[in-house]
Amino acid sequence: MDRSEKGNLSAVKHVVLVLSGKGGVGKSTITTELALALTHAGKKVGILDVDLCGPSIPRMLRVGKPEVHQCDAGWVPVYADAQQKLALMSIGFLLEDSDEAVVWRGPKKTALIGQFVSDVAWGELDVLLVDTPPGTSDEHLAVVENLRKHKVDGAVLVTTPQAVSTGDVRREITFCKKTAVKILGIVENMSGYVCPHCSECSNIFSKGGGEELAKLTGSVFLGSVPLDPLLTARLDEGRDILQVFPESGTYTAISDIANTLLSSLEHTDTD
Repeated sequence: MDRSEKGNLSAVKHVVLVLSGKGGVGKSTITTELALALTHAGKKVGILDVDLCGPSIPRMLRVGKPEVHQCDAGWVPVYADAQQKLALMSIGFLLEDSDEAVVWRGPKKTALIGQFVSDVAWGELDVLLVDTPPGTSDEHLAVVENLRKHKVDGAVLVTTPQAVSTGDVRREITFCKKTAVKILGIVENMSGYVCPHCSECSNIFSKGGGEELAKLTGSVFLGSVPLDPLLTARLDEGRDILQVFPESGTYTAISDIANTLLSSLEHTDTD
């Protein structure tokens, strides 16, 4: 496929969906942390936030609610850093109140997702992360169908030790198989708890479910990310956690996952 047919994604090297079987597993947090880790690795990254249920990434990246501008090629993404290495487009930019519920019928949601996929002028990106709503719904189908004419490398599935046993992530795996989306790997979030006082990580929750599920389904286990309340608070404040806590276990976990994901994506370039 030539560049003209790919439109605004013609200069995007890799497209990765971020999926979760249910809400509350930290999918948007993992998306944001991965994006920051990839930029720290020297990559130019974009986040397409189509999580219509709760567009929290603008707050995490501390970009507020800027006015969305247009150019000849379409919508201009908002940059979360002065170096313009992290670009963002979010439904949150279009809502009058970012805390309001998005009560739209399916066709309106599908049309907006189609616009987001085709009309954002991303320019050159190494990786575009697509943060989707939780579960499997019409929005997911709209994302996949609108990206079919582009190269989609695959999906990263985010789960927690508790969610693994409920079968929600298994439904995501089934969704990927039925829509022919390659599973790039599984991330187990909230795997252990980091004490805010002594920084010791305790396994107060169950652990290892994500890795076991990866083995059972033949998927790659990308890694476990502990729940660190200090880092979570800084992320909610819009702070770059990889700069604030460079020696934390969460920093190490996210950096390792990002590096593993990068290696997988770059391997596909040589296939």
